[in-house]
This record gives sequence, structure tokens and C-alpha cells, in this order.
Amino acid sequence: MAKDMTLLWGSGSPPCWRVQVVLEEKNLQGYNSKQLGQVSSFSLPAFQHGNLIINESIGICEYLADRFKDQGTKLVPDDYSEKAMMFQRMHEGNSLMMKAGDVIYYNFKVPEAERHESALQRNKEALTVEVKLWEDYLTKLFFFKSPVAAPCNRPLFRRLCEKKYPKLAEYYKNLKTRPSIQKTWPPTWFSPPGLVTLNEI
Repeated sequence: MAKDMTLLWGSGSPPCWRVQVVLEEKNLQGYNSKQLGQVSSFSLPAFQHGNLIINESIGICEYLADRFKDQGTKLVPDDYSEKAMMFQRMHEGNSLMMKAGDVIYYNFKVPEAERHESALQRNKEALTVEVKLWEDYLTKLFFFKSPVAAPCNRPLFRRLCEKKYPKLAEYYKNLKTRPSIQKTWPPTWFSPPGLVTLNEI
């Protein structure tokens, strides 16, 4: 089945990584994998299964979780209330990812002459509010049992202060041991250079 699949992806892309993790969780190894690097002309990841083409990471993950629900790891719960919460958190994760990107990649996205410390500070404040929200989710015992529901910017959590966000730190440590995470972890994320630090978030 996997031989009929093709994934176009870019290294270091959280949305691409999310799809790779789900493919691993569903035991769909052996798909056609094409790394395109940094491509701005169209969106990555792009996924094809037979004649079906999907160009959005959450859509790809939802398709794989449903199409292969009886194969590999069960990613979507049967209970409707749990399922609804899982989908809500999954889509909320995009807000966290965008706000994290506004901080982490600020020096890459904004030309040096246009950078302002006040703008970066506003971005950090917005991210702080978002991170506190996710810490609160975990404090209230909603744990992300499914990699689909988990925010795909997982490396963000290792850059946060563990004393401020103990639940997120625990979540990160538990999640990083999953075989699917270990196998697909982007090499560029082991020691990413030039990123804004997050100790003050």
C-alpha cells in the first residue's frame, strides 16, 4: 500500500514532520520520499496516494488516521468527546506554531534594517500567552495521547524553561522517546544555529 504513496517534504518543516510521524505510526514505511529543501513556489508537504492528492499537513494526517485506522497505532479515539477534544487541540496547535515561528525565526524573516526590539518583544509576549495556555491544558490532565493532536513544533518545548513549564517539559520528554519521533527527527533540529532563545518566554 505504501508503495502507492509519495510525500514531498522539506527538511526542518514542522508540518512535514507531522506527516512523517503519522506515516511511521501507521507502519506505512516504504513510501516514495522526495526531499525538496526550501521551496517557496508551493506548499509543503504535498502527499499523493494513488490518484488522491492532499497539500495540507493536518488534512494528510486526518486522511491517514481514518484510511488506515485499523493499522499501526490507533491515532483517533472512539469516544466522541475525546475525539472532539483531540481535533480541537490539533487545530489549535497551528496558532502555537505560528506564534513560535514569529519569535524563533524573527532574525531570518525580518531584514536587519527593519528589525525592532519592540516588535520582537510583542511577539514574545504573544507566544508567552499561548505557551501558558498549553501548560494549562496539560495541568488539567488533558494529555496528548495521539501524535496527530500534539503541536508539531515539539522542539519549541525543549527550548523553554522547565521550571516555568514543568508539564510541557514532561510532555516533551515522554514524546521524544517514541520510535516514530526518533526515526523522523529532522537532523537540522539537533543544533539549530542562529535562533532566538526562549528562556524568557
